[in-house]
Amino acid sequence: QVQLVESGGGSVQVGGSLRLSCAASGPTSLREYMAWFRQAPGKEREGVGTSYRTGLYSWEADYADSVKGRFTISHDNTKNTLYLQMNSLKPEDSAMYYCAADPRVSGSRRYLPTEYTYWGQGTQVTVSS
Repeated sequence: QVQLVESGGGSVQVGGSLRLSCAASGPTSLREYMAWFRQAPGKEREGVGTSYRTGLYSWEADYADSVKGRFTISHDNTKNTLYLQMNSLKPEDSAMYYCAADPRVSGSRRYLPTEYTYWGQGTQVTVSS
């Protein structure tokens, strides 16, 4: 079984930065594909960025257009932790952020929350002007 625990959320002003962490446990074979999603009140859960393993210690990442150039996904394989570095934050980035994982997700569906089996509890990000 995979467990995901997010942390690092908080309140920040426009233009500020936050780094979210997702500590993962359980078989690595069940979390070959990982992603960050967010959900604001009254809105659907949307994919922010995805990451999939390309080698023993290497990952490939891609991003939603709304965050491209501002957000960066990284991994610390020694700590089994996924990060989301968020820079130049905007009020519209305010949401609950979730980490997700799955053994396999096809390329065209990586931004669909229904494709992921394992989820964390979320961490709140609030950006104020």
